[in-house]
Amino acid sequence: MDQHRHRSATWEGRVHLPRVDEPLDQDQEWCEVQEGQGRLRLRFHDYAELYRRTGLYEHLFYGLLGCCSPERVAGMLAELRSDGLCTGPLRVLDLGAGNGMLGEELRKLDAEAVLGVDIIEDARVAAGRDRPGVYDDYLVDDLTNPSAATLTRLTDFRPTCLSCVAALGFGDVPPLAYFSALAHIPVGGILAFNIKSDFLDHRYTFGFSELIRRMIGEQYIRFEATRRYQHRRNVRGEPLYYTAIIATKLAEVPESLLVDER
Repeated sequence: MDQHRHRSATWEGRVHLPRVDEPLDQDQEWCEVQEGQGRLRLRFHDYAELYRRTGLYEHLFYGLLGCCSPERVAGMLAELRSDGLCTGPLRVLDLGAGNGMLGEELRKLDAEAVLGVDIIEDARVAAGRDRPGVYDDYLVDDLTNPSAATLTRLTDFRPTCLSCVAALGFGDVPPLAYFSALAHIPVGGILAFNIKSDFLDHRYTFGFSELIRRMIGEQYIRFEATRRYQHRRNVRGEPLYYTAIIATKLAEVPESLLVDER
């Protein structure tokens, strides 16, 4: 048993999903975790609490709920590169890096360097604990208002690719934070991300959904490949569909494209 499975296996039988009659929004989902003689309720988006418990994040999302997004997005980028697209040195700025599951997949693509960025200190600690060596550096900062030190580090890193998986559309990575990261990607650079498929519907005229629509419509980015797939199951066992996207940055994106972040 590899280390990842061993960490996850320690939670077997200790994580309980709720029985709910009506569907819950993804940012409202929760579970109960057996700790000692009692149970602790944790929301799925209580990332700091999940990361502090070694193996819990993997067991919940990848074991119980079947999440496959890091492999899907990284795999699609690998396919394009093997077909002669999205080539060149791969220096990845991994936004919303969490505990390093996407970073680990990016390393399999022979990425030259990978820099993690997250707003949660517990994410940085978890990545270093569970996946040492995956990131060349890991910054903890709020990119809606980044520090001078963070801006300098991002500039010095010279990223050619911006990745962001399972963090867009629910406010985990606000559009302004994504915009700030995108500003460090050169024209011709690659964007690799995913988003809930529903959020690409024309009815969603706010937040990251509208930002994508405007960037495509005004030709600031070009989609190279998209793929709809089952991201994971919800607490009721029903499929949640996301769309993986690989795009090329065609021009510098103006701040005027940012919209209401509801």
